[in-house]
Amino acid sequence: MSKLPNFSLKLWGTRGSIPCPGPATVKYGGNTTCFELNCGDRRIIIDAGTGIRLLGKKIMLEEGNLLDADLFFTHTHMDHIQGLPFFAPLYNPQSDVRLHAGHLDGITYDLQGIIGTMLMKDPVFPVPSSLIEKACSFNDFECGKVFQLDGGIKIHTAPLNHPNGACGYRIEYQGKVIAICTDTEHFEDRLDDNVLFLAKDADLLIYDAAYTDEEYPKFKGWGHSTWQEAVKIAIGASVKQTLLFHHDPSHNDQKMDEIAELAQKELSTVRPAVEGELINL
Repeated sequence: MSKLPNFSLKLWGTRGSIPCPGPATVKYGGNTTCFELNCGDRRIIIDAGTGIRLLGKKIMLEEGNLLDADLFFTHTHMDHIQGLPFFAPLYNPQSDVRLHAGHLDGITYDLQGIIGTMLMKDPVFPVPSSLIEKACSFNDFECGKVFQLDGGIKIHTAPLNHPNGACGYRIEYQGKVIAICTDTEHFEDRLDDNVLFLAKDADLLIYDAAYTDEEYPKFKGWGHSTWQEAVKIAIGASVKQTLLFHHDPSHNDQKMDEIAELAQKELSTVRPAVEGELINL
């Protein structure tokens, strides 16, 4: 019997808001959001926080700095795009990296405008976006679109509850499902239907759990959720494994250990995400 193609996810950045490297964040990581998915021979990247620099370094050292991939953004807040100018494969004009964003209205800004006129433009950044544009294409889509990629990969998208908009993803491949729901704020009177749709029967759910229920009232409206809500979603959507994500910068390893212990008491399949870990489905 032939072996099924590999379906894996690696976490290159698990932190939210701002990178916070140092001795107090070694265990769970200090880099901001970046996911790498390998679906057979196809590579999908989600978000370009500071963690993407380490992925780029790996590609540079082990793969000749040549990349063929789709890069989907959940949204374009700084912690999700700040690593893009330091992603080495984009400076190789032979790379083919298709950038996608579904949260922008296309009227005020589109994805290329965000990168070219706000992120990689003086006096904010000294290197112009023209140096990466030979390797990139910029694709805006309406959140809710379903992507059918070569190799039997299906990606559902849905809007998340976040300031300025955000897009969640459900990646289906070889009968397995990974759902990525960050950044999103829960509703206090009900479970979020969009999150439930993305997470339904997922093998792995990545869920925004920046806060605890005790902390949340101070940050209501900021666009983030809690580990307690992650447990509710995991139960409501019949998720097999849930990773708490978008760790708040104020949560050091000791605090994350405490959250891990409390979450596991509520539901053994829920735990914090750890930067650098590789999960094979």
